[in-house]
Amino acid sequence: METRVVSPQGKEVIIGDGRPTVLIGERINPFGKGPLKEAMKSGDMGPIRREALKQAEAGADILIVSVATFGIDEVAVFPQVAQTVKETVDLPLCLESRNPQALEKALALGLGKPIISSVTGEDLLLDSILPLVKQYGTALVAMASGGVGVPKLPQQRLEIARHILERTAGLGIPPEDLLLDCLAESSAVNDKAVLTTLETLETVKRETGVNLVLGASNVSFGLPNRLAVNAVFLALAIRAGLNCAIVDAARMKPFILGVDLMLGRDRLARRYTNYNRKIKSSIK
Repeated sequence: METRVVSPQGKEVIIGDGRPTVLIGERINPFGKGPLKEAMKSGDMGPIRREALKQAEAGADILIVSVATFGIDEVAVFPQVAQTVKETVDLPLCLESRNPQALEKALALGLGKPIISSVTGEDLLLDSILPLVKQYGTALVAMASGGVGVPKLPQQRLEIARHILERTAGLGIPPEDLLLDCLAESSAVNDKAVLTTLETLETVKRETGVNLVLGASNVSFGLPNRLAVNAVFLALAIRAGLNCAIVDAARMKPFILGVDLMLGRDRLARRYTNYNRKIKSSIK
């Protein structure tokens, strides 16, 4: 199964089994980033442009756009930031919002075939977002959560995934346009969290066949040397069926390229060697 997303300028990114792992750059959001938050509040798009360029140069395949936080008018600011990223880089966008008005204003800008991220299995939320997915022909990130805490068992997460698939199928949204987030939790507070996520990835992939996405850095919250934890986790998750990772591309790109190389997804190591040649050249 292949999920195809397209930039406003027409660049296509394909997500699927056996293909290189796709990186969604996570950095265009206001959380923990004072300068970006202030830029969004003031309407100064300079920092947004610089961050979009930085992530594109670091090797992100898709860029998240998120503005939802206290003090920001999402309906006004979200389309403004989306337009800025659209004008700055030729990458597909992942629109992270649960505000239908903000999403519709952004989608009306003509964003190619983006991703909308992210809904849970709550029917009220699905009722508000799925019509936009259908109308604009977008892809969708759906979380294997009912909205009240994270389900503890892989089977519970699978049942929510099935419910979301039923709802999308009912509207004629094809399964290839769905990316399921099997949920990653911090290993600092639950030493079985990663095992649960890996089992969920394997189960959901086997039972539904849909493509899978994760916010990888969640596993290392509260731990030292987070880069090492994230890199090991991604290797395990990709082997378990993960197709697409939401990451800081500058930090995680070399590790993900290494995993793809080891799994036979990089013919003659061309992607890995080209990336390292580019990095070496930029250092000079």
